[in-house]
Amino acid sequence: MKSFVVSFHQEDNVDTMQIQKLNSEEFDESAAGGARHLFDLDTNIGYFVFMDAEDADGDISYMIVQFEGESETPKAYYSFTLEDFYEFTALFLSGQSEAEEDEEQEYGPLQHLGHLLHHIIEEGQSLNP
Repeated sequence: MKSFVVSFHQEDNVDTMQIQKLNSEEFDESAAGGARHLFDLDTNIGYFVFMDAEDADGDISYMIVQFEGESETPKAYYSFTLEDFYEFTALFLSGQSEAEEDEEQEYGPLQHLGHLLHHIIEEGQSLNP
């Protein structure tokens, strides 16, 4: 597992995040006690599955699995603090309610979530856990 820090643009209104990039074995260990697929987001930079998982000791992790293109093999695994994961969840839920109200919205919560993911992917891209 490799940790890295992502600083966002000031106008993103999001604090700096410390994120862990996991390899597939670390992901499997983190989910040994079970995992829940909470929601997913399809963007122009990949398909992201948001989940929480429990390891063999009962410790909870909050993770995003990134897929690219048509591949069924994950490209990357990221682990977040609950506070940061909550921020993503809030954006997703806000975007769902706004999507129902106005389907022609250009930049809303879902686009903002995709923008934040872009920063995370860019910053973690060079790390090989």
